[in-house]
Amino acid sequence: MTQTELIPKRLEGKVAVITGGSSGIGLATAQRFVQEGAYVFITGRRQSELDTAVKQIGKNVTGVQGDVTNLEDLDRLYDTVKQQKGRIDVLFANAGIAEFEPLGSITESHFDKSFDINVKGLLFTVQKALSLFQYGGSIILTSSVRASKVFEGVSVYGATKAVVRSFARSWTVDLKHRKIRVNAVSPGPIATRLVSSAGMALANSLPLGRMGNPDEVAKAV
Repeated sequence: MTQTELIPKRLEGKVAVITGGSSGIGLATAQRFVQEGAYVFITGRRQSELDTAVKQIGKNVTGVQGDVTNLEDLDRLYDTVKQQKGRIDVLFANAGIAEFEPLGSITESHFDKSFDINVKGLLFTVQKALSLFQYGGSIILTSSVRASKVFEGVSVYGATKAVVRSFARSWTVDLKHRKIRVNAVSPGPIATRLVSSAGMALANSLPLGRMGNPDEVAKAV
């Protein structure tokens, strides 16, 4: 048997949407979802990277180019899902950025960009998907260990990810009558293109002595 055949088909027949699905944690999760039987819609801002990701996943996938901060792009994403599949069973609101500045060097543009993508974009990614959820389903948000553990320069980034954790708690209550589960994953340093040199250096202090890899987070999702 191949490694793929050994993976249980826990998502057989499910429809999943993954933002930020063209690389890193999002791409690894999309691959695993498909291996477990789901059909996935992935988004990314760069068409070339999205096309490469779709080719890498290989089957049961549609790529929809878009930016989560652009509400019209989100509408186009969900219109595509509605036309092709008619519903969503799983939403992984994963798109985000990790840019760091210490207090004293924080600019308005740094603040606005971080909150626009990590908070506003995530909020409307979820809210606009709700009409496609039937009774039940699962929403997963990408937070970060930096919501509670800090090092120099992470105040704005950490604040955005603390908001995400708060969203998960609040939305669990808001959606309980529809039996939609809401959870957040809070990875530590993961070996993706978003990781800075500071994140690389931090790996030596981790119990494993290395950063995590995207598939380890995908398994949790």
